Amino acid sequence: MSYAVKELYTTLQGEGAHTGRRAVFLRFAGCNLWTGREQDRTEAVCTFCDTDFVGMDGPGGGRFADAEGLAAAVEREWGHTRDHRYVVCTGGEPLLQLDTALIEALHARGFEVGVETNGTQAAVPGLDWICVSPKADAELALRQGNELKLVYPQPLAMPERFEGLAFDHFFLQPMDGPTQAENIAAATAYCLANPRWRLSLQTHKLIGIP
Repeated sequence: MSYAVKELYTTLQGEGAHTGRRAVFLRFAGCNLWTGREQDRTEAVCTFCDTDFVGMDGPGGGRFADAEGLAAAVEREWGHTRDHRYVVCTGGEPLLQLDTALIEALHARGFEVGVETNGTQAAVPGLDWICVSPKADAELALRQGNELKLVYPQPLAMPERFEGLAFDHFFLQPMDGPTQAENIAAATAYCLANPRWRLSLQTHKLIGIP
């Protein structure tokens, strides 16, 4: 199959358990919870997304004809070293496109493969790290993994709904926007009262990197 990629770039992971780790971010175009167009935001299942995933016009983006071609582009972006290779497949919703062929092609090039997903699609076999970020009342098809990262607060997706799921780490990430300061305070208070949950800040925004 071919792959529609919005952008492909190297940065430091800004969120969750791998905060500060060098990674290639492979952002797929498209999502099943919002079109990505502002005129559709208020009617979307996910109304607070802060990411541009529309089109294929970002750095390194484009249409890739096959898994080998896309994996080769990820390798070029990483550079010459083979140590600690890590690629984060994100979106939009990456599991609409990410498949076994691409995971195998990335593994063949020495990459650990992580995914950041809204959890509405089943996981692809072979993933090394699964981060699920539930959205509103969207039904979860993916109920286990390494990391559950919940944007907080969401009235239809409060932390208590997810505590029984089989994840290794549970993070609250304060929602960005005009009430961010209040959301950070509320998330901090929740983590203090509920020690299963840890606070995740968007450190890439704090230090000014993509």
